[in-house]
Amino acid sequence: MVKLPAEPSRHRVGVWRELRRIGALSLGQGVWAVPDVPVFAGGVSRAIVLTEQAGGQAVALTASGRGPEDAARFQAMFTAARSADWAEFLADCGKFEAELAKEIRIAKFTLAELEEEEQSLERLRRWHRDLTARDVFGAPEAAEAGERLRQCTTACEDYAERVFAALHQTLEGDR
Repeated sequence: MVKLPAEPSRHRVGVWRELRRIGALSLGQGVWAVPDVPVFAGGVSRAIVLTEQAGGQAVALTASGRGPEDAARFQAMFTAARSADWAEFLADCGKFEAELAKEIRIAKFTLAELEEEEQSLERLRRWHRDLTARDVFGAPEAAEAGERLRQCTTACEDYAERVFAALHQTLEGDR
């Protein structure tokens, strides 16, 4: 539970961002929840430090539902949030693949473009790793996301081969 002064708002935003970054669920004003597993401990600690540095108060509790239905409801809520994260990831995989297809269609085979696409792929890899760590209950979209990341990697490798082939053609043509 987090209570922060109203001003300046940057403190509330900073704590909110940290809690969202780790995948915490907002249960109400200033009340956040994550499963009690080690992957969330660092983020919870950072949110508490940010809260205290801003002159606010944070109380971290270990809680359980009053009955099995409460635990199941929390698990369903948390998994639904991860499903939304995976859906966003899958959409970005589609954008990445569309961008590569566009570059191939217009024959933009430059090292600068390849570097940009490799950076985008690395961002997808980091995001996938972070989502996998937070998805402690196993959202159904996780398997598809892993497959889509493999497809993105294959597509980027294909693009890299095309870039190098185009560069070698140019070098041979210059001789």
